[in-house]
Amino acid sequence: MQDSLVEYGFRRVIITVTAILCALLEIVDTTIVNVALNDMKGNLGATLNEIGWVITAYAIGNVIVVPMTSWLSQQFGRRNYFAASIIIFTVCSFLCGNATNIWELVFFRFIQGLGGGALLVTAQTIITESYPQEKRGMAQAIYGMGVIIGPTLGPPLGGYIVEHFTWPYIFYINIPIGVIATLLTLEYVRSPKYAEKTLRSQIDWWGIGLLAAAVGSLQYVLERGQEDDWFASSTITILAVISFFSFYFFIWRELRYKNPIVELRALKNGNLRIGTIFSFILGFGLYGTTFIIPLYTQATLGWTAQQAGLLLVPAALTTAFTMPIIGQLLQKGFKQQYLISAGMILFAIFCITGYKILTPDTGEGSFFWMLIVRGLGMGMLFIPITTLSLSTLQGKEIGQGAAFTGMMRQLGGAFGIAIITTFMAHQTTIYKSNLNDNLSVNSSLTQQRVTAYQHNFMAHGMAPNVALSSAYKALDYTTSKQAGVLSYMDVFLYLGIAFLICVPFIFFVKDKSVKKKVKIAEAAH
Repeated sequence: MQDSLVEYGFRRVIITVTAILCALLEIVDTTIVNVALNDMKGNLGATLNEIGWVITAYAIGNVIVVPMTSWLSQQFGRRNYFAASIIIFTVCSFLCGNATNIWELVFFRFIQGLGGGALLVTAQTIITESYPQEKRGMAQAIYGMGVIIGPTLGPPLGGYIVEHFTWPYIFYINIPIGVIATLLTLEYVRSPKYAEKTLRSQIDWWGIGLLAAAVGSLQYVLERGQEDDWFASSTITILAVISFFSFYFFIWRELRYKNPIVELRALKNGNLRIGTIFSFILGFGLYGTTFIIPLYTQATLGWTAQQAGLLLVPAALTTAFTMPIIGQLLQKGFKQQYLISAGMILFAIFCITGYKILTPDTGEGSFFWMLIVRGLGMGMLFIPITTLSLSTLQGKEIGQGAAFTGMMRQLGGAFGIAIITTFMAHQTTIYKSNLNDNLSVNSSLTQQRVTAYQHNFMAHGMAPNVALSSAYKALDYTTSKQAGVLSYMDVFLYLGIAFLICVPFIFFVKDKSVKKKVKIAEAAH
């Protein structure tokens, strides 16, 4: 049975392309809406708080379903479950584009997230099992290209669509791809023969409910915490408590129930435990920097969404070029630990370079080599972390392991964005206060700057008193901008240090992956 799902020739190409398309659909949709929020807000008459739910609802749907994909595949058959997920995602894309008010859009985004979450992990297993064991590293490289490039494609693609069409088209572009992917899945993808299915009376309903409550509440807290002032908000406090206790009882339930919805016992495997931790760190770095770079270029440098998105494209192409090489190295027995440590060091170099070059008016050319280094680092992290996580697992555990790493990567991204936004808000306030303390009204330097601004405004036709008021506002804007840049610099510095600190821990991993072939085709996922 192990090799029964291996495909060859044209059939394998079709299956690979289908799975990659589905993974890309899911990931691009996590970032493509970011640049369209303003247009949606105006069109649907939503407030800033309400429009944020378009992102939050999708993320909550995503993170709820990812850990359950292994179990759901077993119940319905992988091909059927994968095809149903594509259909749900595609239909909801149409419904999102046709939403007439903000809460309709939020509801359809949540259902779209439930369909999309399954696409990532299932696509990974389908691709992996379609390749013979000696080419599994290359299979992970092909899948990894979609996962790493997806978040980068979202902003420039979204920017282009919003600029040249209207916001519903960011959803409509999913429809033809979804229809084609569904037809190809039903025609070419095969399901493994599962030993048994869970009887309806044995379904772990409590596990499903507790998991949904735990990760859904946690995702809400992470997405909305900064905006709602964290524990000053009763909603955030209540959901944090619900998340904590739901996780506690979920773990207790899953370790004792005969047919758990998530097989936590798989985490007894040391390599999987370390792999899930590094998947979390990878998600933190990948989504955190994909979030912060466009934010800096748009908010501080005044770039358009399309310009900000295009800046990341060379790095994404570098990752795409690097991954097949990494896949070949793994096939030849190169140790994952060395590749992961090199990737961590390169990512740290990228971060520390960012810390060095950021100013209120950094030029576009300054980012090029720094982002190329990021692309190389990401290419050297994704595949080795994934193969390392699954390297000592057997049978059904492999599908469960893939679900764990997928969920942790998503949660890492959510934690990354939440921590970065909170940290930046805190640091900006401190820096702004310090800068204002140094701008004494009696200081001759301050007065010279105010006078220069005033004369400049008067030269453009302003009355002296209006020009003076505008001069003080301009000075305040300058200090705010400088405080923002200093907080961006801190984020890059601390991210770089964090990645460097992780490097020694990689060598605690047991080196069984090269000596032992992994039977990934047994994964009942």
